[in-house]
Amino acid sequence: MKTFSELMGNQKVLPIIQVDNEEQGVKTAQAMVQGGINVVEVVLRTAGSLTALSAIKQAFPKLQVGAGTILNEDTLNKAIEAGADFIITPAITPKLLTALSQCSVPVVPGVSNTADIALAHEFGFREMKLFPASLCGGVAFLKAVSSVFQDVKFCPTGGVNPENLAEFINLPNVAAAGGTWLANKAWIDAEQWQQITQACEQASQI
Repeated sequence: MKTFSELMGNQKVLPIIQVDNEEQGVKTAQAMVQGGINVVEVVLRTAGSLTALSAIKQAFPKLQVGAGTILNEDTLNKAIEAGADFIITPAITPKLLTALSQCSVPVVPGVSNTADIALAHEFGFREMKLFPASLCGGVAFLKAVSSVFQDVKFCPTGGVNPENLAEFINLPNVAAAGGTWLANKAWIDAEQWQQITQACEQASQI
């Protein structure tokens, strides 16, 4: 099984897709693919997000589509059934980590402090999402923990933007950074798909 870092390859920004239905999901993903994106995360925060994930995977079989906002085993199972290529959580509990450790696809558990990192590490995880990154100490925190957790790579998400993206992705212990700005909800609602494509192209250049 590939790791999250291996799935990402040379892509250093993980675009986050939050949509209400299949049509929005497919069109958003299409705009991202046109912007050179190979890996995306669909957050399961709306009633239509699971069907949107399935529709995206069906429309773009080569696109690596992850499921985010996994909070419990039930949602985890539904995400896998929907075709998720990898799993990302915003936080962890021992119960959730137990379920995640038996997962058949790469998992990036969410952490926000050193206790979380140690717990996820204890369960065998070496790739973690720092969330919400800007409120957890951001770049300074990641630098501080790099000497303690030398074998852990992070995907900081939350407060990452075009202005600070380079600071994050240039850190040796950062595999990629998650970004919601790449699929601004206002652009999706207004069907301004070219804006998403341009944002993805600009992020790739950074």
